[in-house]
Amino acid sequence: MADKIEDINHLYQHAQALEKQGERVVSTDEMTGVQALERKHPDLPVHPGLVARQEFEYIRRGTCSLIVNFEVASGHVGQVSAGPTRTEEDFVRHIQRTVEAAPRVSQWHFVTDNLNTHQSESLVRYVAAESDLAIDLGVKGKSGILKSMETRAAFCPCPQPSAEVGRCVSEPTHRIAFHYTPKHASWMNQVEIWFSILARKLLKRGNFKSVADLIATVLAFVNYYNRTMAKPFKWTYQGKALTI
Repeated sequence: MADKIEDINHLYQHAQALEKQGERVVSTDEMTGVQALERKHPDLPVHPGLVARQEFEYIRRGTCSLIVNFEVASGHVGQVSAGPTRTEEDFVRHIQRTVEAAPRVSQWHFVTDNLNTHQSESLVRYVAAESDLAIDLGVKGKSGILKSMETRAAFCPCPQPSAEVGRCVSEPTHRIAFHYTPKHASWMNQVEIWFSILARKLLKRGNFKSVADLIATVLAFVNYYNRTMAKPFKWTYQGKALTI
């Protein structure tokens, strides 16, 4: 656990330096079950002495899942994928689109949690192919790298960044590396902070006529956020035990 905390803290501290040498640090995760709620009646606007009031009755118009990248060095929101599911195929396609959109990046560092779709057979095969690794991956559930979630997770990350800047030394041939947060510590994933911003500033008081309307509004908010609000988060956690 301590190694994972040190690794992720190191990435956050050196994200801008890594960016200058052609590497990219991306915090990514899913936000599932996002509801498209349409209010039955219009909100009542602000009046002198009265705050705005929102209609409490609503109609459920469906849900969607979001997969979002938060660019640690710049503070911008990058690739956003939206759809009805969050399968391992959805996650691999999201990672693939992210990588293909920036072909000049020499190495990718994805910070993510321990969800099984983040340690899937499809993801291992994609990482191996993208890194030009001509190796026997084994058989899922039986042998080799694909045998279990533990063996697949051990293949995907590079947990020991070098001291000078942050380059991984355990798997230097991997162009795509995944850095997993410790169990029960997904709050270390910076995109979770941005999800809170999205919920408070848009979703909590949103009024959406359909799932398509919800997705379009989220994407418009992302563009607005990147233009007017985006900046790197000031990460101060050093790995010490949290107290209450």
